[in-house]
Amino acid sequence: MRKLIWQFLVCASVSVLFGSLPALAQVDRSLEGDKKCTVCHGENWSKPILTIYQTKHGVKADGRTPGCQSCHGASAEHISDPGSKPPNVVFGAKSKNVSPVAERNASCLGCHESNVLSRSHWSGSQHESHGVACTDCHELHSPKQKVLNPVTQSQVCATCHKAQDAQIHRFSRHPVLEGKVTCSNCHNVHGSVGPKLLVKESVNETCYTCHAEKRGPFLWEHAPVTDSCTNCHMPHGSNLSPLLKMKAPMLCQTCHSGDHAKNMYSAANLPGGNVTTANGQLPLGSQSPAAQGNARSCLACHSTIHGSNHPAGAKFER
Repeated sequence: MRKLIWQFLVCASVSVLFGSLPALAQVDRSLEGDKKCTVCHGENWSKPILTIYQTKHGVKADGRTPGCQSCHGASAEHISDPGSKPPNVVFGAKSKNVSPVAERNASCLGCHESNVLSRSHWSGSQHESHGVACTDCHELHSPKQKVLNPVTQSQVCATCHKAQDAQIHRFSRHPVLEGKVTCSNCHNVHGSVGPKLLVKESVNETCYTCHAEKRGPFLWEHAPVTDSCTNCHMPHGSNLSPLLKMKAPMLCQTCHSGDHAKNMYSAANLPGGNVTTANGQLPLGSQSPAAQGNARSCLACHSTIHGSNHPAGAKFER
């Protein structure tokens, strides 16, 4: 009973957002029904239309399987005058008769929103708000979709996300190009309650799905770590290992520029204990991080930087 109520509410929401959708029961989803289309769009057609029968959309033994009319509409005018009248819904983005994004998406969401929670947040998501169509990423008639292949998925995302595509080719990166990590491992492209379409509600919770050893709880926690992993790391790729924004100690000094840094880099041969700077005399605010950090690394001593459970680990020392 609960399942029926849930399905009714979701379908009602789709109708409100996208208008009334053609019910599958009103179209012929059989092979005989498809022949109205394949009589022209057959083996001699320039596009591989009939490969649809090699996909899940072509499994006619499944009662949920759509037919040509389920997605493209009955298209009575197109059948009577195919030369000048396009189908009711045209998906090809390069076609001059391509349908508006909302109409194309509504045709897909009629089946693909009401029964899968991973797509329940599509409405209002970043992709939906920016006019992304389902067919911008998915190849409906292809049995081998690039977006569903772990090795080639990033190529599909890269058509829009150029900066991130450049980052995954850097020295320090996740194994995205090898297909061991995919964009969809971290991002729910169909909508999410978290930022940046993340699969979890926060950056850290998303990172912890793989990096569980950094989760804690720790007796001593490092505030930037508990705030966001991206305070120190570039998740898509960096030229500094491990995915760091900049080298230590310069990265650490973006926060730690007080007395500890002053005492650490002072020397007995500097009168008055001045911080090591370009000329040895400038105040702390004008210090040279490069001069301070020469041949030094904060992590040489503070090795448990993600958190410590040692009773004497307040300073994250080993």
